[in-house]
Amino acid sequence: MSTGITTKNKPKRKKIPVRLEYDGKIETSKVLNRKYSSFTFAADINGSAQGNVFYYGDNLDVLLFLLHSGYKEKINLIYIDPPFATDSSFVNRKQKQAYQDSLIGGEYVEFLRERLLVMRELLSDTGSIYLHLDHKMAFNMKIIMDEIFGEENCRAFITRKKCSTKNYTKNTYGNISDYIMFYSKTSDYTWNRPYDPWDYDRMVEQYPCVDEKTGKRYKKVPVHAPGVRYGETGKEWHGMKPPAGKHWQYTPEKLDAMDKAGEIYWSPTGNPRRKVFCDPDKGIPIQDIWLNYRDSINQADKTTGYPTEKNLSMLKMIVAASSNPGDLVLDCFAGSGTTLAAAFEANRAWIGVDNSEESLKAILKRFTNGLDVYGDYVNKAQYKQASPESKEKCSFAIYADEDKKDQVIALCSEKRDAAIRYA
Repeated sequence: MSTGITTKNKPKRKKIPVRLEYDGKIETSKVLNRKYSSFTFAADINGSAQGNVFYYGDNLDVLLFLLHSGYKEKINLIYIDPPFATDSSFVNRKQKQAYQDSLIGGEYVEFLRERLLVMRELLSDTGSIYLHLDHKMAFNMKIIMDEIFGEENCRAFITRKKCSTKNYTKNTYGNISDYIMFYSKTSDYTWNRPYDPWDYDRMVEQYPCVDEKTGKRYKKVPVHAPGVRYGETGKEWHGMKPPAGKHWQYTPEKLDAMDKAGEIYWSPTGNPRRKVFCDPDKGIPIQDIWLNYRDSINQADKTTGYPTEKNLSMLKMIVAASSNPGDLVLDCFAGSGTTLAAAFEANRAWIGVDNSEESLKAILKRFTNGLDVYGDYVNKAQYKQASPESKEKCSFAIYADEDKKDQVIALCSEKRDAAIRYA
């Protein structure tokens, strides 16, 4: 693997920013000062709200409402899974339309950009945002994300395996991936490194050596790094200079301390290598290719039946990695409420937004009656309600525009004072 060499004392060069231009791009100030609809109607579920709020309406109106009603710089984590510019209509299991994904091209980019501008204002200085898209618009929106949040605040561009292998009839590769952009608002952001549990065979493969004294598994890595240095790390150690074009990773003094602690391996030819020990309790740090968070494929999985519902384990991992207990999580393309459920289970408060009646139904279902087995729509008799002992209480309020008040009341009437259950 090639490694770039950092050149010290090089002259500073002004970086030319990259922008995406298209017809209809509105000035930032005009977006942030736009008039919005107010949200004054509330439908309580299970009593008082306790900080969890769902807004039923246009998410730009809601975001602007939040911005000008006390939520500026108060939100700690945002995850959004917006439409993917497919120019398609999406229906749920009962073949009822959940949402229309009709915006494409520059119109789509501006639709999402305006909302992202407001989201940046809502994020706290330690906050982060995850934008989930596929190949159609991810690379256009990467430029927009750099414009809004700063290229230096792009923490990861993640590739996710979204489904199993596809047997394509088209003359191309199977489309089994989508992308998640992870940005922070500043360099001082919440980060709780996530880990996958160790598989023993993989542990042996990654850490093939066993320390004779401690019995711990370890791997051997170089003690030098690319680039010539003229300070301490460029000097001799144990009578040898670093390899040509390289320097020691540590000062000779630090290397001596590591050698004394048994952290240096000496080959039969006298070549030093550093021992990196495995910590089986910690697990494997999660990288930027996610293979274990596919969307529902198993008949035993439980879902709301909402189209494009995302993997709950993935959202739990994101919530744990980029927020702390008590933090506020926002998903303004809430869909089936997976983000909201992940936040609730992790003791975070949440705000959800969507303008789809099927989304509202799915979220009410998730937080009241619970989820259905993936294959349940074939044989509904398979589904069994959880016992009262397994239910947890969850309180939240639903806010809507005045013209949607009756619709919300009708949908909530049978759910009032219901209990929550998770699969």
